[in-house]
Parts: sequence; C-alpha cells; structure tokens
Amino acid sequence: MRAELLIRKRIWKLMVVLTALFGAIVARIISLTVIQGEALTARGVRQWTQEGKVEARRGSIVDRNGETLALSTTAYIVSVNPRKVTEDAAFAARMAELLDVEQQTILNKLKNKNYASVVLKRQVPRATVDAIRTLRAQDESAAKLLQGLSFSEDTRRVYIKGQFLAQALGLTNVDSEGQSGLEQQYDAVLKGEDGILLTEVDRKARTMPQSNTTYIAPQTGNTVQLTIDASIQSFVERAMRECIQVNNAKSVTSIVMDVNTGAILALCMKPDYDPNSPPRDDIQTLTELMRISAVSDAYEPGSTFKSLTCAAALDAGVASVGDTFQCTGSIRVDGDTIRCWKKSHGHETLAEGLKNSCNPVFVTLALRMGTQRLYQYLRAFGLGARTGVDLPGEGTGILINSRYVKNVDLARIGFGQSVAVTPIQMITAFSSVVNGGKLMKPYIVSAILDEDGGIVQRTAPQVVASPIRAETSQTMRELLEKVVSEGGGKNAYIEGYRVGGKTGTAQVYIDGKVSSSVHIGSFIGFAPADAPRFAVLVIVNAADVPVDYGGTTAAPFARQIIEDTLNYLGYEKAGAAQEQRVEIPDFQGWTLDEAVKRLRSLGLKYETDGVGATVTAQMPAAGAMLTAGGQVMLYTAEQQTVTPDIMVCVPDVIGLSVVEASRALRARGFELEISGSGVAVRQSPAYGAYAAQGSTVKVSFAMP
Repeated sequence: MRAELLIRKRIWKLMVVLTALFGAIVARIISLTVIQGEALTARGVRQWTQEGKVEARRGSIVDRNGETLALSTTAYIVSVNPRKVTEDAAFAARMAELLDVEQQTILNKLKNKNYASVVLKRQVPRATVDAIRTLRAQDESAAKLLQGLSFSEDTRRVYIKGQFLAQALGLTNVDSEGQSGLEQQYDAVLKGEDGILLTEVDRKARTMPQSNTTYIAPQTGNTVQLTIDASIQSFVERAMRECIQVNNAKSVTSIVMDVNTGAILALCMKPDYDPNSPPRDDIQTLTELMRISAVSDAYEPGSTFKSLTCAAALDAGVASVGDTFQCTGSIRVDGDTIRCWKKSHGHETLAEGLKNSCNPVFVTLALRMGTQRLYQYLRAFGLGARTGVDLPGEGTGILINSRYVKNVDLARIGFGQSVAVTPIQMITAFSSVVNGGKLMKPYIVSAILDEDGGIVQRTAPQVVASPIRAETSQTMRELLEKVVSEGGGKNAYIEGYRVGGKTGTAQVYIDGKVSSSVHIGSFIGFAPADAPRFAVLVIVNAADVPVDYGGTTAAPFARQIIEDTLNYLGYEKAGAAQEQRVEIPDFQGWTLDEAVKRLRSLGLKYETDGVGATVTAQMPAAGAMLTAGGQVMLYTAEQQTVTPDIMVCVPDVIGLSVVEASRALRARGFELEISGSGVAVRQSPAYGAYAAQGSTVKVSFAMP
C-alpha cells in the first residue's frame, strides 16, 4: 500500500512538472507570436533583407511665368583611395588646383592609409569631372599621379541666374536641405519623399539568386512658384547695382509690390552673393549676406512716413486738403524745438505741406490726432507687428508702447522719427494708402505645383484690414502725384506717365548718437497714379555722396524701375507718338556675339551678367514686347552650364545593382521601372540617348 501511494505521489509530481513545463512553453509561444511577434518579424526581415534609400529629386523654384530660378541637377562626389596615392604632396597640389580646394585639406585626408576611400569634394560640376577624366586619359604621368580617384553621382542645387534674387531664394547644404530663404521656408515642400529599395541578401549581405526586390519609388519634391516676375526683378537688379555704385552706399534695398494683391513682384538687397558658390568658409560673412534685410531690419522711414500720417489725419477728419499752416522753420513741443529742413515755408496748405515735406505741418497733424487715435491708424496700417509674409526672419519694427508716448514723441512720429519700420511693412502700408484703403497680406509664393504641373496649393490675396476709406485713398493718390510732378519727388517724374510718391531722409544712429553726416535716403512711389498697379520702394543706406537725401540718392533709381516696369507691362506714354514694339527672340544657347548682333539690329540695348560666351538665360523672356531702345539682360556662362529644360543624357547602368542603377538614374532626374533582380543587363532608352527629365527608363536585371 505504501509503495502504491509513493508511486501515485511521484506520478502527481511528474504531472505538475509536465503541466508547468507545458504552460511555460505555451506562454513562450504566445510571447513570441503575439507579444513579440512584430518585433521579431521585423528583426528577421532586417537580417535577410538589405534596405537602400532612393533619394528624391528636390523640386524647382520658378517665377510667376514659369521661368526656372533654381533646380537640382547631376553633380559628382570625387573620392580617392589613400592607399593608391604614391606622392601625397604632388597629388594634393594637383587636385587642389582642379577642385578649388585647399591643398592642406587634401593632404590631411590622405594621412590615414587605413581608409579605402575618402571624399575630397562633393557637388563637383560635370565639367570638372570631365576635365579630370580627360587629363588622365591623355597624360600618362597625370594618370599615374591621380590613380585611386573615383567618381560617384551626386545632386547639386543650381541657381540659374547667380546673384539674381539671391537672399530670397536662399541656399541648400550639400545634403540638399534648405538653409535659408525660400529653400528653408519651403524645405518640406521642395525636398520630396525618399524611396526605398528592399533586396533579399544572404548572411554576407550578398544578393541572393532569384531574390525578390521591393521598390517603393521616391516622390519628387513639389515646385514652388513665386509671385516674382523675373523681368521686373531684372530691372530692379540692374537699378540697384547702379544705385549702390553711384551712391557709394553701404547697402541698398528695393521692393516692387502689386498694390491690389500684396504679391511681391521683385525683391533686391545689395550687397549680395552667388548662392552657387557661397563663402561657406566665412560663416559670419555668409550669415550677413543671407539675411533678408527687407523683411527683418527696421529703419527710421523719415518723410516717406508722412504719407501715412496725412492719410490718417484726412480719414479721421482732423484735417482737410485746404487747411492752412504756418511754417517758421521750427515748432516747439513741450519745451523741445523740432526743426524743419528748410528755414521757412511760410503760409501753406496741407497739400503744399506734403509737397514741401514740411515737418511742422505733420507735427501739428500728429498732435491733433492724439496718441490713441493716431496709434489706432498706425496699428491698422500693420505697424509694430509682422506682416506674415512667407519669408523667414521677419521683424516687427519698433512702435513705442502708447502708454509711454509723450507729446514730443508723438510729434516726431508724425514726420517719421521715433518710429522704425521694416521695408516690407512700409510698402505694405503705403500700398493701402493708394489702393482704395485695403491692407493686403504680402506674399511671395503664388502656388505649389506637383511634378506634372498640377496645382497642389494656391495663395489667394488676403485683406488684413481697411485702415482708411476709399475716398481718402483717392485724395492721397492725387496729393502724392503732385509731390512727384511739382514737389520734392521730381527726380521720379516720368514724362508721359502718371506717377505718385514720396521721398524720405532719415537719421542714422551710430554708437547710440544721431549722426550728422550719415543718412538713410528713400523713395516710395506707385504707378499709374490714376489706377495704381504697383508700388516701388528704394532705400539707400549710408550713401557717401555730397547730397545724400532720398530725392537724390533713391528717387532717380525708383524712376528707372517704374519706367522699365510700365514699359514692360505695356503702358504707353500719354501724348507720345506710337512707338514700334519688337518681339524679343529666344537667345538661350546663342553665342553672346550672335545675340548682341541681333539685338542691335532690332534697335534694342543690352547688358550682360556672367562669364563665358554662351547665353544661358535672358530678361525679359523670349516673346516679350519692348519698344525701340529698350534693354535686354543676357546671362552668360560656359557652354556646359546646366540648361534646365530638360533633355538629359541617359547614363549607362548595365552591370549595376538595382540600388546603384536607381541612384544613377534618379540623380539625372529619371524614374526607374524594374524587372527581375541581380544586376542590370538591359536598359531602354539606351546609354547615350537623350530623354526628357522625369521620364522612365526601363531596366531588366538578372543574376550574373
């Protein structure tokens, strides 16, 4: 009996153990399949698959008419195997010359002979690589010296017109990430989405025979279409180059805006830089040059501000055009003497006070308004706050808190002192003064387009506020036109065109003190005066000339921009005989000599920008109409310079893996259609053929 009980006890213990063991096995199975299933599956996939990134092509930036301003194109990474370099010093000297890289930089990269490959330079143009290949092929000693070099395809951001719109466009880093300007602001839109290539591999990461390949195509970045009109921008670029030189100025700024929509038609700041070759080694200089001062920097507007004060006073009913004032050369406010720029204007009406730019008149208007009422108008004009323009780094300007404004502060604000505005604020507010009283939100991007040209997103003009009545705006248009035709803005007068505007000269603070010798001169104007279409702002900072007032430093160049723009938009001069207009040919691809001869035969002037003998771009664009004597800008470069449109040589991918072939084709803007696996054995179109960027290359793969 005892033996039987002992056996039963042992059996029971065994069953408990077996049950526990079974439970543990079940729990483990549940853990592996349910709880850890996804993670383990993913781990297994990683072990037998190789994932390759297929870089997306960055989208282009174009002007309002589709003219390409920035695009990504094929470039190269130049690398070397340090082990194969036999003469480090000679190699470094030669490559430094060929790649425009510091010799010591190359020597440093050659020191570690343990590396099989080191990158000498990225984003090297095709012409440079072709030159190196030709040198090695034709010169036996060079071939020996430069052995170990290798070239792999890369992408490079190209700004077609160099310094054209430089700060606004911005630039990218070597990884095609936006670093400044629109490239930064719209980086997420432009960069697209990288694709994925999954290939089955063995434990040594070798592609397995008859392996399956999963290809998720990259999505090309969208195109950003600007409100900028490249032709108007070219007028502004030319005028500002001349302006900074003639005035020997520290800097100049100009904005052209559609007064009825807030669309920015041109934006220029000088000094500038070429984003194709920025001074990356000098971070401080580059940071300063990249800054979009037209939206970030505040300045005292001086007498251009009187247009806002006048509009506010008229709209509030505290003054009328016929009101009279007495200027004795100065006016006292709370014990402080505020002087006029002239000894005395004597007896004058409000209209005459605006023409004369008389400080006491606008001191009087500001004091009549009072702080609360004037500030209501200033805030309605958008001062003291960001406009919301779609550019990075916008500032707010400086508007003293109304609680701390004394009468003398209010008086100075009335004629444009003790207040600071950004250029974008000033032209936006001024546009509302002349467009019927609508404060528009400024913008520089008109639409986002997909790679087929379809509209993904469109920017609609937006009314932010209505600071003044339409009747007041009509009165201001008439008054400001007389400022140009009869008053201080005469240097902006254009015979046959109706132009309105206001000059300004502001003080500059140096080390906290007002400078008596350095000023900011400006002019803000609009045209046509009877039905405004656009406004122009020109600011000249610290001109080094005997007379540095806005009427002499800024107004003549604003006049140049206005006349060129009116001519370009098809406005005819009143009273002038009908001038013959000629159509501009397409000069892209012409030699400079051929283009010049043709322009002369058409009675047109020309100016060139760039080096080389081949025309790569022009402004105005082909098909535009100009009157005889009009000017065409020709952008030139060497023959190999990128032409964006877009017939591209198909690369040779035979013998390459799927990943390698995909990278080579994507770098040149092609899509890839895959069949099979292994290495490429057939392609269509064939190597050397030319096909449109964005088209598909069919590649068949097979195991070797």
